[in-house]
Amino acid sequence: MNVALCLMIRFRLSVEDLANTRFAISPIMETVCSLWALRDPGRYALHLPWLRSVRPGLAALDAGLLLSLVGPTRALPDFLTPRPEVFVPDIDDELATVRATSPEVVRRDLVATYAPDPVPESLADLPLDVLCDLLRDYWELAIAPMWPQVRLLLEADMTYRARQLATGGARLLFADLHPNVRWHDGTLSISDMIGRHTISVSGRGLLLVPSLFAYKPVPPLLPDMPPTFSYPCRGVATLWATPERADLTALTALIGAARTGLLALLEEPLTTSEIARRLKVTPSAVSQHLRVLHATGLVTRARSGRNVLYRRGELGDQLVAQSS
Repeated sequence: MNVALCLMIRFRLSVEDLANTRFAISPIMETVCSLWALRDPGRYALHLPWLRSVRPGLAALDAGLLLSLVGPTRALPDFLTPRPEVFVPDIDDELATVRATSPEVVRRDLVATYAPDPVPESLADLPLDVLCDLLRDYWELAIAPMWPQVRLLLEADMTYRARQLATGGARLLFADLHPNVRWHDGTLSISDMIGRHTISVSGRGLLLVPSLFAYKPVPPLLPDMPPTFSYPCRGVATLWATPERADLTALTALIGAARTGLLALLEEPLTTSEIARRLKVTPSAVSQHLRVLHATGLVTRARSGRNVLYRRGELGDQLVAQSS
């Protein structure tokens, strides 16, 4: 029996902590977590298009050193994924935080990542600036080219979570994050961990970070780190797959093929740019159709930060349901 499967990490949250629970997006977390897919591609079948695009460029980097950041239990050093202090920090700001990490903390986190094995010599004496420069180069190769689409996907996930919170409170929000997450009596428990400890959030608020590459909830390895965990975001396959079009013949005859395709796609909230990416058309063409669909009440729209999210309205849902 794998003892790790019995281990659990718990967050104790007060009412104030629940009120301060928020979401953020972390470029450095996506960069570091993507190393899991490179290290163990068998777990990441949905990411194969990404893996194929990245592998040729790895020859110009020290891929062995990058992959050595993943420990034998798939752990990652906590200092490489600092808690975001703003909604979407810049990658260079996050790397500046990593560069400022004290040698004692770096050593502590590397030991925890590799325990009970020794830290590899390639990492033990590696200057932090060298590591950060390598991560910056890897970001430019592997994550930056698709970052706008990834960010839209992560924001769409957070919009869905906000709706869960609005309709079912914190219990529904946490219950829907991942099967390993459980909320009961003021405690958020995450099972199938490689450690066992309880963290009192103590007024700091819990930070939730959706991730393209997390395959399960990922809290910090060590209990004294800020209360944060990443979790697998929804809709990963949509980054690579061409959306299937429903057979909506009658609806197409009524409003045209382009607008019918839009309605079929808008089962979840999406931005104009994300719709255009999925349908492989220009954002201006999408905007023209959205204006008509919104004016007729078939779609609704709501602002989320700098973006406007569109979703099928009740009338649009009825038309699609009756035409399918």
